Amino acid sequence: MGVSTSSPEKGISVVTVDCPPVNALPAHAWFALAEAVRAAGRDPGVRCVVLAAVGRGFNAGVDIKEIQARGDSALLAANSGCAAAFAAVYECETPVVAAVQGHCLGGGVGLAGNADAIVASEDAVFGLPELDRGALGAATHLARLVPQHLMRTLYYTARTITAAELHGHGSVWRVVPRPGLLPAALELAREIAAKDGRLLRLAKAAINGIDPVDVRGAYRFEQGFTFEAALSGVAARIRADFGREGKDAPE
Repeated sequence: MGVSTSSPEKGISVVTVDCPPVNALPAHAWFALAEAVRAAGRDPGVRCVVLAAVGRGFNAGVDIKEIQARGDSALLAANSGCAAAFAAVYECETPVVAAVQGHCLGGGVGLAGNADAIVASEDAVFGLPELDRGALGAATHLARLVPQHLMRTLYYTARTITAAELHGHGSVWRVVPRPGLLPAALELAREIAAKDGRLLRLAKAAINGIDPVDVRGAYRFEQGFTFEAALSGVAARIRADFGREGKDAPE
């Protein structure tokens, strides 16, 4: 359980999250994920990082129950951990391929939205249930996956969008049966890793440099409103029902 790193092929590092039952991460796991991605990117022998997960889904966001139990200190830790993990993916010195299966919700969208490429299984769904969880955030990253008005509609309704639909928008590279997800992600990573390592790192820095949105700053701005919702009491009121029947598992 937790976060692990493997090197299945030369030039490729796979960072895998395993936090049952639904990969909803406590604060310490977000920081561990951030460090694993950064360490892989710093390795001069690595030319592409694959971000993967095991279990029912890719990622279900933060561990709401941890926040319920520990209050504001846990919220602050989760905010910092998510910001660190999202930034680590975006700022990784080498390209990052996200291999997404099942649910990709909340913080999962933050990770996938900051990746350089996404390969998804046929059962993958992406969404931000934040308004149903007494939180805000990751609109920055959803906006990297869908057009602006669709992002707003998905955000306000807390609806999900399928991998096939995202493929139609051009934000998912391939959609494959779940058993073929990691092989498909490795196939893309292999093609990327075949390029010159130094040039790949320059290309990543150059592409980040021309990005029209400061993703780190935009997300931190959103998080300010998350904490405002907590201080106002509205977040706790909405989260009071979390964990009851039908509320504790991703759709």
